[in-house]
Amino acid sequence: MAQSLGTSHGAARLWTPSVLVPVAALALGVLLSLTRGPVEHLPMPLQAAISIFVLGFVFWCVFVVLGHAEAVAHRVGEPFGTLVLTLAVTAIEASVIVSVMLHGEPNPTIARESVFSTVMIVCGGVLGLSLLLGGWRHQNQAHKQQATSSLLSVVVALAVITLILPNFTLAPHHGAYSTLQLVFVSTMCLLLYGSFVFAQLTRHRADFLDDQPAVERAHAAPHGNLLRSLALLAIGLIGIVLLAESVAASLEKGLHALQLPQTDAIVGAFIATLVLLPETIAAVRAAMRNQLQQALNTALGSACATIGLTIPVVAAASMIMGHELTLGLGPGDSVLLFLALGVSTLSFSTGRTTVVTGLVHLVVFLAFLLLIAVP
Repeated sequence: MAQSLGTSHGAARLWTPSVLVPVAALALGVLLSLTRGPVEHLPMPLQAAISIFVLGFVFWCVFVVLGHAEAVAHRVGEPFGTLVLTLAVTAIEASVIVSVMLHGEPNPTIARESVFSTVMIVCGGVLGLSLLLGGWRHQNQAHKQQATSSLLSVVVALAVITLILPNFTLAPHHGAYSTLQLVFVSTMCLLLYGSFVFAQLTRHRADFLDDQPAVERAHAAPHGNLLRSLALLAIGLIGIVLLAESVAASLEKGLHALQLPQTDAIVGAFIATLVLLPETIAAVRAAMRNQLQQALNTALGSACATIGLTIPVVAAASMIMGHELTLGLGPGDSVLLFLALGVSTLSFSTGRTTVVTGLVHLVVFLAFLLLIAVP
């Protein structure tokens, strides 16, 4: 009888949403990839309906994948858990950018727009929400200045080298690096991010951990099976990549058909928003538990990984395929980038944050959204 109950319980676990959703996402993503040609010839309203359904399913899958990432993080501990989630999200973004960039007509600016949107969403929206909600609940929140300064210095260096410096080189195309320059910049991105990860996981690991225990800690993630969680995490991520690629391609096609301005900016912001959703939720939850340093590790770590890993991957793809890659931002976006980075540097200079700090970041984020809608 006990064996029968155990077997029934094990079979029931195989039919839970945490298992079915990642598998279904992968199957649906493969199906859409194989039927891309016929789907693109469907009437536009039907294509829009399919894209809306797929987008809703992607959001559901993102929440399920976040649960598996938290289970893995619970097993391996901090800061390894945060790194797992960061690398997972970066893998999604890099894959989607390369897919959209190489889909149909070559798109030299989609990588720039996606990376820029990621930095603005992280430094504006994610940090703003985390600091606002965390400050509202706990009044003042403390963080490790050593760790935060290290994170911000890497983000600033990577952002300026990849998004600003290309406008001031003598390369044939404005805003683009030459092949040699692109190889050098990609190498420096990997070096900077690798150095940060080494410091976070080894010599300066204590700097990235919260000193005080969490307040009102959420229910601990179930222990479960580590290999099972890792497998479902990987399956879900691959499914999200395939589905997000389909939705992004449909969105780009629809925006071009409507002849809307700043199509690349809208698509880039969409990709960044979609892939940053798990980290946004994780960062806000950590701030609400009074674990501000973990929230900063998650948010700023995602910005570091996005630039430090996505740019080399996109650069390699562009060189292999022979496609042009434009990275330099325009004047308006450059001002917004400097504003977001400057505000972030000032916000964490004292070691404590309040509700006002979060409001400032949210204002910068709203300015970013406004200039996408009304350039």
